[in-house]
Amino acid sequence: MHTAAAETVQPCPECGTEIRTDARFTTWCAACDWNVDPERAEEKRGRLARARRAQARRHGERLLAELSAGGNLSAHRDTSSLLAVALSLVVHALTLAVTAGGVWFLVTGWGGWGMIPGIFLLALAWSLRPRFDGLPKDTPVLRRADAPELFALVDEIARVAGTRGVDAIAVDNRINASVASYGVRGRRLLTLGLPLWEALTPQQRIALLGHEMGHYVNGDTRHGRVVAAAFRSLITWHYYFEPVDHEPLDDTGALTLLLNVLYVLPRLLVRGILTLLDQLTLRATQRAEYLADRVAARTGSTEAALELMDHLLIADSAAVTLRREVNLAALSGPRRTGASADLTDGLWERLAADLASVPDHERDRQRRAGVLRGHSVDDSHPPTHLRHACLLIGEPVPPAVTTDTEREHRITGELAVARARVARQIIRDGY
Repeated sequence: MHTAAAETVQPCPECGTEIRTDARFTTWCAACDWNVDPERAEEKRGRLARARRAQARRHGERLLAELSAGGNLSAHRDTSSLLAVALSLVVHALTLAVTAGGVWFLVTGWGGWGMIPGIFLLALAWSLRPRFDGLPKDTPVLRRADAPELFALVDEIARVAGTRGVDAIAVDNRINASVASYGVRGRRLLTLGLPLWEALTPQQRIALLGHEMGHYVNGDTRHGRVVAAAFRSLITWHYYFEPVDHEPLDDTGALTLLLNVLYVLPRLLVRGILTLLDQLTLRATQRAEYLADRVAARTGSTEAALELMDHLLIADSAAVTLRREVNLAALSGPRRTGASADLTDGLWERLAADLASVPDHERDRQRRAGVLRGHSVDDSHPPTHLRHACLLIGEPVPPAVTTDTEREHRITGELAVARARVARQIIRDGY
């Protein structure tokens, strides 16, 4: 674990203001923003990707402006959401048509050549069918009997959010958290990324859980079963129409070239429908994030929700720490199992200490750089600085849910096996 480096003082080369520097982090000036973002995050290439990111930012700004003017962001089905559901039903109707065509060819051509297109269409329809996610198989999954205290905390937060708790909790190595449905009955799954969970204070963890529970009550059309299944079907269609690679001297080169030419129009059509569905659901998805942030503030407090966003801004620091731990384990050598075990045992404590040592001026730099970049978790989220501003509208909210040291210790004990397993996975497989 590295410790906080001694700060030094130097004048800003741009405006001459005295600035404090830390060798671990970027040197910059808070007075004139000199060097505030020396390495811009790589922009996604392609005109469509840039347009989508710009559109997401505009939606986020409009929603924030509506809220600042006293507008209501409550969950509801607007015209775009209804059109998205209608378009999704058309996509599913196409899958049913493919299925019906396969059955017709199979029945009418039974015993003859008609069975070939029948089998092909049925196989295609099977790949396009709506799927129900299952529980993850490569990460620890906890049930109520495994972690009664953690589930009780989630239940308490869910009641404040106006919904019910979850049926299972998965634990993985992401610097994130999420909720999803699994199985035919639509059971609820909460996934906690330990690199984020372990870096948070108890109240920040409550805000995190509040944000995730908020997604079950915020009317996010994109994550509804009908629309989500349509996205999957369209992505599958797009995959089938991808250009086929071939060797230049291959005998089938002419046929491959012909197929690629024939695929152009269907691929463009599918991509256009995907883009349309994405645009129709983008506003509802961003509104859902703002609403989930509101639930985070209501359950954990406005202060804790704001601090949670600051942790997301320094997620890169967590990734750097984990990669360094992996490298240290590799340098210890395969035979020094004791050294590797020691690194695994203290991994989460070192990660939390590293992130706690990030100075305020570096956190401030990340906030300002985030504004310049339009930083967001992904393109479907409003930029983080807009979410931050949204929480500052109105009076700060006190926590509706609190915890104590004993309860935290019990929850830590319930997560002990999962913490050790995920730590071993990180050290063994890299990050």
